[in-house]
Amino acid sequence: MYGYLLTKRLEQAGWGAVPGGTLYPALRRLEEGGLVVSEWSSEQPGPARKYYALTPQGREAATASHEAWLRFSATVSNLFSPKEEA
Repeated sequence: MYGYLLTKRLEQAGWGAVPGGTLYPALRRLEEGGLVVSEWSSEQPGPARKYYALTPQGREAATASHEAWLRFSATVSNLFSPKEEA
């Protein structure tokens, strides 16, 4: 997926407008960490676009982060759910 499309997908997912000054440095850090690879493509009309994809290591990290988020959100939900008085 290329950067502009990523910002649109994030916006549609409820993140609001994600400025390029936030997205591209994050993508660069992910790439430097081996979690993302990028490739320039000029196959379509218009300017060349830089496409990003998760590496196998990036997929593992995403899965681990997702599982950690699920545990965290379940804990927070449990803390704030109404409790019956004994």
